[in-house]
Amino acid sequence: MTAASGQVTLLVIAKEPVPGRVKTRLTPPYTRQEAAAPAEASLSDTLAAMLRVSARRRVLVLNVKPGRWLPPGFDVVPQVSGGLDEQIAGAFAVRDNGPALLVDMDTPQLTVNQPADNGEDGHDAWFGPSADGGFRALGLADPFLAGSLVRGVPMSTDRTGAAQRRSLVEAGLSVRDLPLLRDVDTAADAASAVGLCPPGSRFAAVLASFSEVAR
Repeated sequence: MTAASGQVTLLVIAKEPVPGRVKTRLTPPYTRQEAAAPAEASLSDTLAAMLRVSARRRVLVLNVKPGRWLPPGFDVVPQVSGGLDEQIAGAFAVRDNGPALLVDMDTPQLTVNQPADNGEDGHDAWFGPSADGGFRALGLADPFLAGSLVRGVPMSTDRTGAAQRRSLVEAGLSVRDLPLLRDVDTAADAASAVGLCPPGSRFAAVLASFSEVAR
């Protein structure tokens, strides 16, 4: 699928970037307030990337409420209760007809071409692995299948990605693998990701400001 086809529903699953509730593994070396800044910047970069992709609909699946960082062009729906597998399955329930692609807020190096690689290419599913063993994107040609494919997959482990991909394959789906990216969970992740961010990245700007202050 190309960015021009516009048939995909784009889903972004996110946490409100509030100090002490996001990116807690960045502390130390950062304070809670400092850790929230790259989280908000990463979310902003992700939403901006989604706006550059032609889509049927764009949906932010959020745990609390949107803030000033939310640009126009997104519907906002609450996350369902339960574990991350339930939240992901619930996110797919808000899709329109046609394929849906879900991405998280933790890969600020995401570019337009990566989320666009989903939909009308003969595959049933699209899987974006993350370097920590999880996954950062999941697309389904038939989002009605999400509940049976995602629920019960063990989340937040170094085997989550392998387990989720195996669930797709064992269901008989043809899977297209998207590029491996690094989720930003730790300071080392942030340092690795910042060099891969596209021009104009808010995330890169925030990390650069931290470096300036430290000098």
